[in-house]
Amino acid sequence: MSDNPTNSTTESNQARDLFDLTDRVAVVTGGSRGLGREMVMAFAERGADVVIASRKLDNCEQLATEVTRATGRRAIPVAYHAGNWDDSERLADLAYREFGKVDILVNNAGMSPLYKSVDSITEELYDKVLDVNLKGPFRLSALIGTRMVDSGNGGSIIFVSSIASRRPSPQELVYGAAKAGLNNLTYGLSRTFGPTVRVNCIVPGPFLTDISKAWDLEAFQARAADAFALERGGEPGEVVGAALYLASDASTYTTGALIDIDGGPR
Repeated sequence: MSDNPTNSTTESNQARDLFDLTDRVAVVTGGSRGLGREMVMAFAERGADVVIASRKLDNCEQLATEVTRATGRRAIPVAYHAGNWDDSERLADLAYREFGKVDILVNNAGMSPLYKSVDSITEELYDKVLDVNLKGPFRLSALIGTRMVDSGNGGSIIFVSSIASRRPSPQELVYGAAKAGLNNLTYGLSRTFGPTVRVNCIVPGPFLTDISKAWDLEAFQARAADAFALERGGEPGEVVGAALYLASDASTYTTGALIDIDGGPR
């Protein structure tokens, strides 16, 4: 620790500057709730304008109002279905029409529907899970990433994968396969869009978001003590550190990386 208060203040200011997002534009899919909501608020609090994209427009509108009231930043709500190929083009066009640029893209939208057994998985369910978790993120990243490169200003693309991409449970087979595709895209697109656009991936473990309300939390906590080094599930706000790192100038030499946020496996 420095004995000189001036040096300490300077170092603190430099650290804050690394995570400063003033006047940048962030597009967050699945941005109206859960981890997406946390990232939207964190980006806006550090000076970014945000596009909040999700299937339920009313949820996006509510959060947009909250963002602007709390931070003063512009927040545009957009109805967006990640499984619809044409929706990606519509979302990209809207973001560029409203702001003239996109600096940060977070592909957070996802779904993992339940099924009784592996042989009961229908073609409809399989296609839907692959479309939302892999096809949509690919298409949106292809469109926005290309514009980021063409602008000459670069940018940051962040995928949100899952530990199921590496260690899927029997209830997450299709979901895990789709998220494994995101891990692959992270590396591939980092080379496609480099050197000006960085492409990275957050790999979360189980987070206690609104989705976890359907879990048997008592049983989960009992399992967590054996399954995770931190012996618990993640709190939604604990995704913010990694998201800010990847979105900001703190990570200017990081690309093609998978960052695990999973409480540490045993």
